[in-house]
Amino acid sequence: MEIKTDYLVIGSGIAGLTFALHASKYGKVAIVTKKEKIEGATNYAQGGIASVIDPTDRFEYHIKDTLRAGDGLCHEDVVRMVVYEGPKVIQELISWGVNFSMDEQNQLLDLGREGGHSKRRIVHAEDRTGHAVEKVLLERAEENENITIYEHHMVIDLITTAKLIKKGLITKEIGERTCWGAYVLDVLNGVVKTFLARITVLATGGAGKVYLYTSNPDIATGDGVAVAYRAGAKIANMEFVQFHPTCLYHPEAKNFLISEAIRGEGGILIDKRGNRFMEKYHPMKELAPRDVVARSIDMELKKSGDECVYLDISHKPADFIKKRFPHIYKTCLRFHIDITKEPIPVVPAAHYMCGGVLTDKDGLTNLENLYAIGEVSCTGLHGANRLASNSLLEALVFAKRAAIRSAQYLKEKRHIPFPKPPEWDPGSAVDSEEMVVVSHNWDEIRRFMWNYVGIVRTNKRLERARRRIEIIQEEIKEYYWDFIVTIDLLELRNLALTAELIITCALLRKESRGLHYNLDYPYKDDAHWKRDTVIWL
Repeated sequence: MEIKTDYLVIGSGIAGLTFALHASKYGKVAIVTKKEKIEGATNYAQGGIASVIDPTDRFEYHIKDTLRAGDGLCHEDVVRMVVYEGPKVIQELISWGVNFSMDEQNQLLDLGREGGHSKRRIVHAEDRTGHAVEKVLLERAEENENITIYEHHMVIDLITTAKLIKKGLITKEIGERTCWGAYVLDVLNGVVKTFLARITVLATGGAGKVYLYTSNPDIATGDGVAVAYRAGAKIANMEFVQFHPTCLYHPEAKNFLISEAIRGEGGILIDKRGNRFMEKYHPMKELAPRDVVARSIDMELKKSGDECVYLDISHKPADFIKKRFPHIYKTCLRFHIDITKEPIPVVPAAHYMCGGVLTDKDGLTNLENLYAIGEVSCTGLHGANRLASNSLLEALVFAKRAAIRSAQYLKEKRHIPFPKPPEWDPGSAVDSEEMVVVSHNWDEIRRFMWNYVGIVRTNKRLERARRRIEIIQEEIKEYYWDFIVTIDLLELRNLALTAELIITCALLRKESRGLHYNLDYPYKDDAHWKRDTVIWL
């Protein structure tokens, strides 16, 4: 089955939906999303969107905070661009119908503060900002006659001129690398569809599921990075994996994040014996950047042998806690933890990929007509460590810029005919009766990535991980071509490749910077490593 469209957007989070709404003014948009359309990291984002709103705040303060967190690797021109465009995208969300939290007089936006920020500048909707934004964007997309959403559709691979040349289907020069859409699995019907598009946008989110413990939803398997890398796109800074310091530690809780905003409002970190410890590690204590807090917790747990530490905000008035953090309060109460009276057990968990598909200031990759926006991208904003609540801001700014840039291309070159790629050929592949192979490899990857390529690394651990992923990649390659593709097999394939890219980048960087901490190279090396780690096929 072949579907032709102006724009193919892969992913339905804040980046994909924002792009689609802007792009729909210029052409037809198809959005493919591998689960339900509302499922994704955006929907779980609690904190908010960082932007200079308060009169006492300054763009230069936000820029300085971002550069400090990025530990020397932020691209300052990109940081300035995103920070200056922040207030405009916030106003746009408000005009679309997003109801952000207001102050007690209901006159001004209620601004929160999070780790690494020198001022209150976090625009939020109580403690479920992502859900509030996603809901409004989805409603507008569903009402838009130029947007069609395909749920339960998972990208397999991109369609590029390089692949068509290799198959002898076109005769353009090898140097021309253009994306023309993607092969997509209709998960519910087991059919592979060909989506042909003049503009393809990766908005697939992150890859937290590559680790054993993560705050990410189950769909975060690195699909966008993997398909982009296989197509020849440049990938950068995959060694910088942000571990959120405070994920709820409870046997029945899955992936529940305790927002950075808790610490921003005065929450303190204590050990099992009630002792506060962050003052030993950083002058900003609990408001230190995330990498410092996560590493500090990891060190405390390794020293004590305890399973978790505790985040305590019970010294604040109960009414304030319930109003400011209603979702966290109600969720913890379900697990018999009353955060107005007792501390919350927490552990670090894989949270955000600061690396990804390398793009320019409009989200364009090194492949013509292929854009990457949101967490899947590496734009130069985050550097070696993302400043809290800059992620949704980045997604909004780059989604709009990508829509404007790609619309110009569409206007000039819409007359160019589509190529004629072959339909998906399963060959002699058969249905698998050995899904235990997939589940075993999945579990093994996530476990050794946590143990060997986690918060603290060494050369020996990284080499062990590299050897294991090479063996697993060979097993997956053999399995992939023998059996008919399923969502589980595709996710495993992408998860393994993403793990390999993280390991490769971590081995290349011979220093410790930001989120990458290697005990064999404990110091920064600006002379050799104040640069991005870029790899490609």
